[in-house]
Amino acid sequence: MLYAVLIVILLVGGSVMLILNLPSFGKLPTGERLERIKRSPNYRNGEFQNLEATIQLTSERSFLANLYQFLFTEVPEARPKQKIPVVQTDLSTVEDGSLVWLGHSSYFLKLAGKSILIDPVFHAASPFSFLIRPFDATYHYKAEDIPAIDLLIITHDHWDHLDYKTVTAIKNRVGKVLTPLGVGSHLEYWGYDPAKLVELDWQESVNLIDMHFTCLPTRHFSGRGLKGKQTLWGAFMLQTATQTIYIGGDGGYGEHIRQIAKQFPKIDLALMENGQYNEDWRYIHNLPDKLYIAMQEIGAKRYFTGHNSKFNLARHAWYAPLENISAIREKDRALDIITPRIGEVVHLSDTTHHFDKWW
Repeated sequence: MLYAVLIVILLVGGSVMLILNLPSFGKLPTGERLERIKRSPNYRNGEFQNLEATIQLTSERSFLANLYQFLFTEVPEARPKQKIPVVQTDLSTVEDGSLVWLGHSSYFLKLAGKSILIDPVFHAASPFSFLIRPFDATYHYKAEDIPAIDLLIITHDHWDHLDYKTVTAIKNRVGKVLTPLGVGSHLEYWGYDPAKLVELDWQESVNLIDMHFTCLPTRHFSGRGLKGKQTLWGAFMLQTATQTIYIGGDGGYGEHIRQIAKQFPKIDLALMENGQYNEDWRYIHNLPDKLYIAMQEIGAKRYFTGHNSKFNLARHAWYAPLENISAIREKDRALDIITPRIGEVVHLSDTTHHFDKWW
């Protein structure tokens, strides 16, 4: 019996090690990259830290109980009954000064003659596609739809923001890559030229493709395997001669929102997280009431809220984030909130265009 138990343990352990060594799990920072991380004021006690004390899971249930609830407890309308309506846009023909939402937190921007791709995830939001598969849609954007990209932006290394299959498929079409500190380790491991990679700590800035970028704090975490918080998570402020765009990434509400508003008092468009929330992780994702507060405080001229309509990562109906943002718009008409379909072209200079309720 003892030998049988040992064999089972060895088999399970060996299987776990094989899985964790799959290329898609990436590679943790080493060498000079790790030394730079250790010099960061945001890296303490062997891991990156949020600006505020942040508990990732606030539930009193055990990890296994939470996992069981997530995997096996049914949520009404967690997935749409009909196919998500998607506009099939040829991204190579998108006009300058435009935004195209590609679902979840993936965006394509055409600004000042440059093409920018943000957090492209076209396959799955987990190591195994059968666990968290995309919703059925009338069209699914894929790597082949992506034209030459001047700048790829990755806000952090979670599976629903950094898609191994997508970024490896497009790497020969990418000019530069901008990430928070440490995330470049994954991309270099996957074959990206280190000379293309630009990694920033919070409050560090860089000029790329004739634009100015500042890496900003979010209240979140990182990790693709068993060891988390070894790479930084963040948002980016993009500034051109005519546009200031907040690329919010993932994260819960916190004091950093007011500080960003003070630092950047004239934001034209804020891309914010809205979806995959739960009381059990209320500090690391925006609950609906906190989203409203964050929008009021960030003070942008216009808002778009993503992180929804593609994957079921939380225990709410798939359309709940869209209904929440619709309710916010009804409650506060001073907030200019746009609700385009996936793939629909948004002309940033056109503030009169009306977007129909599509969900």
